Amino acid sequence: MKKLLAIALLGAALFSTSAVAGNVDMGQKVYGKKLKDSCGYSGVKFTATYTPAEWQKFYDDGKLVEEIKRMCPKITEIKDAWVDHLFSFVYEYGKGSGNEPAC
Repeated sequence: MKKLLAIALLGAALFSTSAVAGNVDMGQKVYGKKLKDSCGYSGVKFTATYTPAEWQKFYDDGKLVEEIKRMCPKITEIKDAWVDHLFSFVYEYGKGSGNEPAC
């Protein structure tokens, strides 16, 4: 029984990535409504600044907000509640992903 539980936990850990930490659609809404005007460019250009792997590194290193503020210095606030959603958004539509946001 312990072996089965260990296998189940390992399987769950392998399938749960930080790429699914937030909601892509919510991240797109946050960008479109709260950040786009301050950034001065479309979500297409914003997300295509980096590959999904590069966005992942910023997120894993805890530097996603810092990088977004560097890219868009007019942004005054990025709420903690937005971070996971913004990450899912930029990861989904990052450079080379073949996906393009509608904002």
